[in-house]
Amino acid sequence: MKKVLLLFVILYQFNAYAQQDAWVFFSDKENVQSSINNPISILTQQAIDRKNTQGIAIDARDVPVNENYISQLKAPETGVTVFAKSKWMNAVYVRGTEEAINALVTDFDFVSSVEFADHSLNSNSRVGTIDDKFSIEEAAVTFNYGDTQNQVTMINVDALHLDDYTGEGVIVAVLDSGFPNVDTMGAFQRLRDNNDLLDGYDFVDRTDNVYAFTGNDHGTKVLSDMAGFIQDQFVGTAPDASYYLFRTEDVASETPVEEAYWVEAAERADSLGVHLINTSLGYKTYDNPNYSHTDADLDGNTTFITRGANIANEKGILVVTSAGNSGTAGVGAPADGTGVLSIAAVDANGDYVAFSSQGSAFQTTQKPDVAAQGAAAAVVNASNTIVGNNGTSFSSPIVAGGIASLWQALPNATNEDIKNYVRMSASQYTTPDYLIGYGIPDFQLALNIGLSLQEVTYLQFKVFPNPVNDILTVQIPTLNDVTVLRVFDILGKRVLEQNITESSTSLDTSAMAPGMYILNFQSGETIKTYKLIKS
Repeated sequence: MKKVLLLFVILYQFNAYAQQDAWVFFSDKENVQSSINNPISILTQQAIDRKNTQGIAIDARDVPVNENYISQLKAPETGVTVFAKSKWMNAVYVRGTEEAINALVTDFDFVSSVEFADHSLNSNSRVGTIDDKFSIEEAAVTFNYGDTQNQVTMINVDALHLDDYTGEGVIVAVLDSGFPNVDTMGAFQRLRDNNDLLDGYDFVDRTDNVYAFTGNDHGTKVLSDMAGFIQDQFVGTAPDASYYLFRTEDVASETPVEEAYWVEAAERADSLGVHLINTSLGYKTYDNPNYSHTDADLDGNTTFITRGANIANEKGILVVTSAGNSGTAGVGAPADGTGVLSIAAVDANGDYVAFSSQGSAFQTTQKPDVAAQGAAAAVVNASNTIVGNNGTSFSSPIVAGGIASLWQALPNATNEDIKNYVRMSASQYTTPDYLIGYGIPDFQLALNIGLSLQEVTYLQFKVFPNPVNDILTVQIPTLNDVTVLRVFDILGKRVLEQNITESSTSLDTSAMAPGMYILNFQSGETIKTYKLIKS
């Protein structure tokens, strides 16, 4: 009997894995230049304005995938099923036999390459074990009813709220697993009354009704930490921001198609002019272990979802993501991304909690970036009940809402500016580690840093390149008085002072440690301040 059962299991696994998942990349797009010349045909005005504000060019990645190509791949005779598409990658996510997927390259001249989710088929074997990403977060924690004070004051975002910076005018996209009752429950009535619940889409079930899926309320809880408001009981960190809700996580299974859904949703967010994405999702291990990512894959640039998150950052969106709940097993994707802000978890006292995913030398940039309360965090569930839950899924939106409030106060800042202000304000900025990164941010301090670096305009200085690696060039067209250059680190310590006597001066910065600095020029009564990034 045991042999029969074993044979059944083997046959089941063979049949389950006979179908392969893959990304299929296209060679070109149609009407690229005309679309770029007429951007309103492919983007909303809000998206165009956001890119213009940050000086971000509209390029070929903003042009949609050729729908005719997709239609040809959907034909029954190809033997593949198309699940998702990505304009940034110019690709689609498909499922079929290995033979059928490989045949696409030879059968269609517009198919440039194929990347299998099972990387052993790409000559790069991967292994992993399966975990339940929501198991820690679903466990309720004893909670003093209505007490959100600690998680808000820990990051000092309440100081911004007192100045009426509550996220108004900032558009946030939440990519998650389910948003039941957000359209009806009391915790989001303020959001609905102010018309700040903008729209949504379910990329898993392909429906405009993002509230229809009721199998998981993780997204509802995540949203509450930003947008929830119950008078005298619960206040999110950005109760007056505007929100798009996108379901990209299929809780019934764990496959790389969810990475494709995520990138497609991020592209939708970009086209709608979203400023900020929060994603309390992470990917490393899959039901099929051949699809799982190795530690080496978590290098900030390799996985499909991380590549998409980095492009979102390049497009001017600030991507905030939970570090993960895997402790010493490390961060998942896209938390490893070089362009994202990944958030660790601490307890009510500000101490690291063991479930929070740790960074490592595999990441090419500091991970995690910062931390907020993720142990016994206050959330509102789909029953409109305030409970306590554990998880970086909640420290992430707590920080994301703080960022929305900060960005309202600094509307001319870029996404990179905001990330740097948040890092610089954190409790261990000068001594980051793999547990909580740069530490717990202070959003009032981040605002002060941002305001102190606002440039005055009455001197025409040019400072380049910025970021700088070694040689910095300073150009002053007209030298009427002796100009003094002073360089300060973020703690206010002066690291350089020099008189500028030539209209063009080169400075050697190779001895300066990487990070952000403040350049202060004084000429007579006139003072000008720049921010400088040392790479």
